[in-house]
Amino acid sequence: MSPNPVLAEVVRNGFVEGVHRGALVALNPDGSVAFAAGDVRSPIFPRSANKPLQAAGMVRVGLPLTGELLAIATASHSGEPFQLDAVRKILAGAGLPESALQTPPDLPIDPVARADYLRAGGQPAPLAMNCSAKHAAMLVTAAVNNWPLDSYRDPDHPLQLVLRDTVAELAGEPVAATGVDGCGAPLFALSLTGLARAFAVLGTADPGSAEHRVAGAMRAHPEFVAGTRRDVTKLIRAVDGLIAKEGAEGVLGLALADGTALALKIDDGADRARPPVAWAALRRLGVAPPELGEFLVSRVLGGGQPVGEIRAVAFG
Repeated sequence: MSPNPVLAEVVRNGFVEGVHRGALVALNPDGSVAFAAGDVRSPIFPRSANKPLQAAGMVRVGLPLTGELLAIATASHSGEPFQLDAVRKILAGAGLPESALQTPPDLPIDPVARADYLRAGGQPAPLAMNCSAKHAAMLVTAAVNNWPLDSYRDPDHPLQLVLRDTVAELAGEPVAATGVDGCGAPLFALSLTGLARAFAVLGTADPGSAEHRVAGAMRAHPEFVAGTRRDVTKLIRAVDGLIAKEGAEGVLGLALADGTALALKIDDGADRARPPVAWAALRRLGVAPPELGEFLVSRVLGGGQPVGEIRAVAFG
């Protein structure tokens, strides 16, 4: 196989000191490919970019969440206090204790939130782990269906079978492999084209559908999808009708209200390359709010001062 193309360059004082390879695909509203670069057909693990698809599957089988509580069910949250409170509310609404969470103990991923958490005496805890809201939603979904709670992460659990089928349906392709995500829950492999297709379905879903409810919650409460200092939050706020979700290892899925969709993955997993590549792709799609471009610049520092940037390379 040919290597994926260079999507971003790391430039320091005008000198290219490194590159990031990857793949991306943009779909037109009719589902045809607008442009693509690299291998967009082989399966990848979308990591947390799968969460909106999983949330839709949970709503289909009775997850009763709405508003910000449904939005955070799609999140890799920053661990900010309002987000941890939301996870507590999800659990409390079903009479479930925090101890039911099977996320590995962790600290908030946002540096400011982590420092505040530690200053207040916080310790690594399942609640603080960035996937805790997804796990809380999984527990609630299992509870409303009278499914076992202690094995909700098992790939053969009724909940996980529903979610696997939902992900495959939305992507329009079978799940190529099942792995274990960083949070311990099952992870379903798709192609980048399938991931883009799934986001397009969410972005254009009929009112009243589970997919429409998830997309609406994400649009209305972007700070619950990511965090107050996160690029995905800025992205959703800046573009009317857009939904977006990043994943570990340099993955991003997004869709506009008209069904235009984008999915990308940075090969080496460097998250620093994802925002400028996404920004370049959005500009090519004609979606380019000026304030968003400034936020999605990845600067290179020297002596604590900007001396360069990570810039996207022409693709497709």
